[in-house]
Amino acid sequence: MAKPTTSHLTAAHKVLRYIKGSPGQGLFFSSSNNLQLKSLSDSDWASCPDTRRSVIGYCVFLGNSLISWKSKKQHTISRSSAEAEYRAMAAALINHDIPRDVTENMIDVSKRFFELPFEERSKYMSRDMRAPVRYGTSSNQNKDVFCWRDFLKLSCHDPLSDVLPLWPSSPVDLRQAVINYSKNTKFLYLMLTEAILESLGLVGITNIEQEYDDELREFKDGSQLIVVNCYPACPEPELTLGLPTHTDYGLLTLLFQDEVQGLQIQHEGRWVTVQPLPDSLVVNVGDHLEIFSNGRYKSVMHRVLVNASKSRISVASLHSLPFDSVVQPSPKLINEDNPRRYMDTDFASFLDYSSSDEPKKKSFLESRKLMT
Repeated sequence: MAKPTTSHLTAAHKVLRYIKGSPGQGLFFSSSNNLQLKSLSDSDWASCPDTRRSVIGYCVFLGNSLISWKSKKQHTISRSSAEAEYRAMAAALINHDIPRDVTENMIDVSKRFFELPFEERSKYMSRDMRAPVRYGTSSNQNKDVFCWRDFLKLSCHDPLSDVLPLWPSSPVDLRQAVINYSKNTKFLYLMLTEAILESLGLVGITNIEQEYDDELREFKDGSQLIVVNCYPACPEPELTLGLPTHTDYGLLTLLFQDEVQGLQIQHEGRWVTVQPLPDSLVVNVGDHLEIFSNGRYKSVMHRVLVNASKSRISVASLHSLPFDSVVQPSPKLINEDNPRRYMDTDFASFLDYSSSDEPKKKSFLESRKLMT
């Protein structure tokens, strides 16, 4: 390899220890093997007659060779087969294929950006939600909800060459770190999307790529936004939040966080802290996926707490359809037994709603629901 790092050496040591401790065993690699790392997951639904819990399983392939696998009973009871499948995917994401140096570099460069003088960071301040680069801090947020948070939002639409010159030039390695992170999370998002479409019965198991029609191909050509969050240590954390209660407007959000906890999700009417697991990603279902699935997948309500002693960094990769696309329930999921539950929407509708007084009354997703 051209630029080996410590993580590559650690991986090589693990391979050597495995070979030494496993005489007579090995992996077969064809000369035509592409060495692409893939993870597949599956789940039954409520198979345990005593607890009604589902059994999940996943396997990881390097090229055509199986290198890791696991199955176990879920800790909670899934309310639908789609939820059981989603939990199986979440378990597999601990074994995601994003190199550690990519995530470590992203966290490191994010910390250094927020350590820059305010004069340097403020160059990228904007109130335009369509801007390809936006920096914000708690001092310029809506006074109705005080958020103890700094953020940097970077649009990653293709071609990247159109937006790359607009990204911050300091730290000098920020642009390359974001490129590497965004490409890896986009690849993982597409893998998850294929599994979701399969769980909804919208594509087959064996010929997923061939069965994409024009509507589903929009998932591949969709929007991507990298949101880098910094939650500084707060002298009075009980008086504020890092982020108030909300759902993400897009399809899926892939979140990587440092070792400091703060993220909470609402589950069965109570707030549950998402413990940061080393090298793992948190996947949130967004409003657009709930609408597209006609309610089969549910948007995740979440918030962020702050603390008095430690700053926290997280990097979210938000994915959805292209900004000019209309998001609607898939016609294949609507029938007499499952009527349409949501009205059409698009990014412009979201912006208009966010700038109105309506969010104080109900969420954007609630505003899209039809009376059935």
